[in-house]
Amino acid sequence: MADLHIAAVSKSFGTTQAVQDLEINIASGEFVVLLGPSGAGKTTTLRLVAGLEVPDTGRVCIDGRDVTDLAPAMRDVTFVFQQYSLYPHLSVYDNLAFPLRSPLRNLSEADIRAKVGEVARMLRMEDKLQNPSNLLSGGQMQRVAIGRALVRNPAVYLMDEPLSSLDARLRSDLRIELKRIQQDMGATLLYVTHDQVEALTMATRIGVLDNGRLVQLGSPQEVYEDPNSVAVASRLGSPRINLLPRSALPQLMLAPTVTMLGVRAEHVQILAQDADTAGHPSARILRIEQLSDQYLVHLRLLDGGHDVIVAAPPGQVAEPGTDVHFTIVQSLWFDGNGQRVRSR
Repeated sequence: MADLHIAAVSKSFGTTQAVQDLEINIASGEFVVLLGPSGAGKTTTLRLVAGLEVPDTGRVCIDGRDVTDLAPAMRDVTFVFQQYSLYPHLSVYDNLAFPLRSPLRNLSEADIRAKVGEVARMLRMEDKLQNPSNLLSGGQMQRVAIGRALVRNPAVYLMDEPLSSLDARLRSDLRIELKRIQQDMGATLLYVTHDQVEALTMATRIGVLDNGRLVQLGSPQEVYEDPNSVAVASRLGSPRINLLPRSALPQLMLAPTVTMLGVRAEHVQILAQDADTAGHPSARILRIEQLSDQYLVHLRLLDGGHDVIVAAPPGQVAEPGTDVHFTIVQSLWFDGNGQRVRSR
């Protein structure tokens, strides 16, 4: 595999700035996920690396070689798209073998057969090789699409939300499979998604994109626990982080520059009815969601009317309509521009 360096790359389409001053270094064997909403610049970034778009400024380097001006076929990358993009008239075997039959590769049928068999075992699809590709399930089709990328052993794999069109169970299964395959192969993989679960469970590092800019890059734990802006804090976490104006919780001692407070659901604790509630904010329980071993309790502050979501074990949950007090164990502070304010 190879390292990938995206150096100060910008790309605009007319008056729309799709990517701006993007700088990412991806080491050989890393699984980097770019996370962001639609329009954040995720797919454009992949297309720039693949050579399907030409940057206005900046460079793309693969394995120390500047490939900015090279055609896509000369970059040694593969691209897995959101849709399966299989050849419906071909079998699974022939779909997997198709990239290896390119005149540029000059492989014998014996070599092709061996490589297809290796990838089919990796995908656990050995028994499907002779099946028509148009009769496969959605999950199987996407496995074949991923397999077509794997057979080539490229320098860099590029994947554009390849699991988003699958149902929840298949997405979960393929997340595990894809991470296993990437680790087994030591592949360098740049993956884009809007799904935070995919990012948190698969990535070596997560890059958060916002309006074409990379606003934070770090390990999943770092980006979740130590976001540097409201945009990053809001992108990760289920349920979504509670964002409250400073005025909603006047009991808290905050730095003078803080205008907004970010509190994750697991960092709020509902106090027992017989606890000392002096100085603690009060709220009314609006509704309760049961999620297997925990409950999401939706509160509305009695002073100011702001809503707060609390993750609570069953023993701490009262009935909707009950007034309760709560305490905040940990919070994130942000200034008027949405940037992080450090407590020290």
